[in-house]
Amino acid sequence: MLLLLVALAFLFAMPAQALAGPSQEAAKPTTKVLYHDGYTGRYLLQGVWYFRLDPTDQGIAQGFMRQPDLTGWTPVNVPNAWNANDLSDASQRGSVGWYRKDFRLPKATKSTTWVARFESVNYRARVYLNGVQVGTHEGAYLPFEVPLTKLRKTGVNHLVVRVDSRRSDDDLPPLVDSDNGTPGGGWWNYGGLLREVYLRKVDRVDISNFSARPTLPCRACDASVLVSATLHNVNGGKRRAFFRASVGGLSLHFRPVTIPPHGLRQVQAKITIPNPRLWEPGDPQLYNVRATVSTGGRTGAGYTAHIGIRSIKVKNGRLLLNGVPTTLRGASVHEEAPGTGGALTPEQIRAQFSQLQQLGATITRSHYPLNPQFLEAADRAGILIWDEIPMYRMSEDALKLKSVRDKGISMLQDMILRDQNHPSVLTWSIGNENPSRPTFGQIRYIQAAHNLVEQLDPTRLLAFDIAGYPSTPKIPEYKYITALGINDYFGWYPGPSGQLVDRNGIGPYLDQMHAYYPNLALFITEYGAESNRHGAVDEKGTYEFQDDWLSFQNSVFDSKPFVNGAIVWILRDFKVRPGWDGGNPFTGAPYNQKGLLDPNGAEKPAYPMLERIYQNVQRAGMARIRAADAAVQAASR
Repeated sequence: MLLLLVALAFLFAMPAQALAGPSQEAAKPTTKVLYHDGYTGRYLLQGVWYFRLDPTDQGIAQGFMRQPDLTGWTPVNVPNAWNANDLSDASQRGSVGWYRKDFRLPKATKSTTWVARFESVNYRARVYLNGVQVGTHEGAYLPFEVPLTKLRKTGVNHLVVRVDSRRSDDDLPPLVDSDNGTPGGGWWNYGGLLREVYLRKVDRVDISNFSARPTLPCRACDASVLVSATLHNVNGGKRRAFFRASVGGLSLHFRPVTIPPHGLRQVQAKITIPNPRLWEPGDPQLYNVRATVSTGGRTGAGYTAHIGIRSIKVKNGRLLLNGVPTTLRGASVHEEAPGTGGALTPEQIRAQFSQLQQLGATITRSHYPLNPQFLEAADRAGILIWDEIPMYRMSEDALKLKSVRDKGISMLQDMILRDQNHPSVLTWSIGNENPSRPTFGQIRYIQAAHNLVEQLDPTRLLAFDIAGYPSTPKIPEYKYITALGINDYFGWYPGPSGQLVDRNGIGPYLDQMHAYYPNLALFITEYGAESNRHGAVDEKGTYEFQDDWLSFQNSVFDSKPFVNGAIVWILRDFKVRPGWDGGNPFTGAPYNQKGLLDPNGAEKPAYPMLERIYQNVQRAGMARIRAADAAVQAASR
């Protein structure tokens, strides 16, 4: 009996990883990355993860984060959306799921510390390491990092993430039940680790923010690039740090700085780029940027970027890109694919981007910050991005809450800090289709967003997207923005009191908006019509109606030179919510079928029609660029 008690005491005293036994999947992370710009020293946590659903939310009480074995866990790949193929009301409302990754640390120096970098978790996350909570986060589509303390330098570490995808009317985006009791939402509520997870190593000093901002005074001028960084001493003891950076192989010069324990120091320097190669649609020239910080002879952290030298200005409501009046055409995208839901693979991202590029698009948009793989592809292809946070259809009651406004401002800041080095980013868009007549809460939000963008990056357009209703009066608070996105559904939805019934109303409405806001850059941020079958041209929901309606809208846009761009809604059909009809009398619920492509990427008849229109616009844009360059050359003779 005594021997049995001793054996049991020894068993319960053993570490958790010993109880679980050696895991075949507890391999060292790989240096492979899915996007290339950003921090160096990233290690992809790929391979098998484990998942278990927690529909009654009992996992914390039952100690899922400390579970020694894998009973009840199912192997999955990350990125992962656990409800990718579930079309139920419960799926849309959200649930709780747990992810687990067992791993061993890569070899590193004793002074190395590690952080876990999550690219997108929907919606609330609690992160545990070896059974202890080490961080939390709220909000999808943008990355967050968690310092990993008490890592096991040898042996197996257990990283566990509790994901809660349940959302309410004061989350971003909100989820409010429809009048018939079904769950609402503008797109399907996919729960999970929707993008990849990395380990990132830091040796004593980190780079917490990095920016390489070009300035181009005129098309024929030399350019300058201001390189700025915030350096972070991640542990105790003062550190003398040396920051180094280069742009296009040209080195900048920074003075060394002394950073107090756990403190921050900012560094910056400027370099001139003579006779720069410019970034623009049709000829997106890129410059390689590299940066490192070192202390004590060791590299603490590094950062890489590919920037484009270009200027974005608005004159009399006209977008000037590198001094040339620019007209853009494109399609919005949504991160969804059959089988994987909102957790796209690199192959699925490449396939969708390829069809966007084939369309002749020079601009794209989503209701949330896109996967960095999209941004890098856009940088290389010369496609501009309407970068937007999901401050989406918030009620005025929600916007009255400072907590909600603060969420939006925090998300806007995170988007700017993540995306500021991408030349493809045209706008910082602060929301979509919020109440058309702002009151106190929304006004305060617009003002705060303006102040933040002025502080962090005023070189892009500050944008706001609205539902296009002729009954909406002139809004004085739009003086805080530089670009206004109009969602045009004239002739598709009836609109309040039937004011959108006649598609011919779009022309006069655009004239009215230009008269209201002559100095704002006006864009059509959405225009679209559902289609899922052949039929009469005047029957909503047919391919023929969609083709004719989109063609008509473009003819109107072409007649309004103050319309700087138009972005069709949307490239591919996607899941919205249970009971969605989208104005289509023969609905394909829950799918939004305004796509130029079906959910599998097959072309509808409207795709080649818009391809012809967009490529003509693209050719006209290239002709304007050639004429501008010819004028510069003639003036220099």
